[in-house]
Amino acid sequence: MRYKVGMYGGSFNPLHLGHVRCIIQAANMCENLYVVLSIGNNRDEIDYRIRYRWLYQLTKHIGNVKIILLSDDARTKQAYTEEYWKKDAEKVKSEIPGDIDVVFCGSDYDENSFWNVCYPDSEFHVFQRDDISSTKIRENPYAHWDWIPDVVRPYYTKKVLLIGGESTGKSTLTINLSNHFNAGFIEEAGRELSERSGTDLLMLSEDFTEILLQHKLNEMKALEAGKQILFEDTDALVTLFYMNFLKDSNIEKNKALADAVDALNQYDLVLFLEPDVEFVQDGDRSMEIQNDREKYSNQIKELLRKHGRTFVCISGTYQERYLKAVREVEAILNNPDGMKG
Repeated sequence: MRYKVGMYGGSFNPLHLGHVRCIIQAANMCENLYVVLSIGNNRDEIDYRIRYRWLYQLTKHIGNVKIILLSDDARTKQAYTEEYWKKDAEKVKSEIPGDIDVVFCGSDYDENSFWNVCYPDSEFHVFQRDDISSTKIRENPYAHWDWIPDVVRPYYTKKVLLIGGESTGKSTLTINLSNHFNAGFIEEAGRELSERSGTDLLMLSEDFTEILLQHKLNEMKALEAGKQILFEDTDALVTLFYMNFLKDSNIEKNKALADAVDALNQYDLVLFLEPDVEFVQDGDRSMEIQNDREKYSNQIKELLRKHGRTFVCISGTYQERYLKAVREVEAILNNPDGMKG
């Protein structure tokens, strides 16, 4: 049977594959399906604009799905009781032309739910659901990664920054960690851009500008892959260090840009690589930095502190660094505290 108008609602906090499968089936069964996104103004939920975008991205190809918003002021889901129901049901009906022929629900709702009680003239259709749960995903998304649609995964991606002075093994460790965790990574944007004149000693001011912007763009693009972790080699503050070290002629404007990019950056873990491994002269590395590695390493640390960054120091042999880094990354994956959701 194909209905004229159907409705399916939820908070989608977060949207998961159980929701997606219900929406697909409901859309198949209706000429027009209205998906109601419930928004708790006073509840700790994912920004409704993010949830709206998830729903839009997953339904825009279908053609007969429209998303409508329904907000309330209840402080908890338990507090969202019948005192809200009648008013909110009228809001929904006012945005849906004509009669609502069918209200769809997953089997995690019962017949006493808002979606059934407030629409007595509509048929109530229940889709059988499995164990997929928004609550369990919020508790630990990484333990339930297979339940999360690709469009939602970037929201939960952990960002790990590797930072430090020259020849501390950042680039190699970044890729090694990415391979270990089957994760994403982005390389240092400045490596290629700083060599346009054959040496970083002759960099132009606009090279620093491009490095700062390009690294942020690379990060934004890499996040689309939806890996559990994104490892990043170097950031805006290291670029700021080199702007000072190489005496950028446009330092004030580029410093303002570096500060702005840093303010946008958010990391779940920062690993600072100490300069206690052998210095390898790879291309055009600075002899001045090589001769006083501790001094310049401390300058980068000071920049981190001034910008409010906390970090974990990684030292020792390459094997010791690798094992410590792995432990630190595992800790943030296993600890639900501080998760973005």
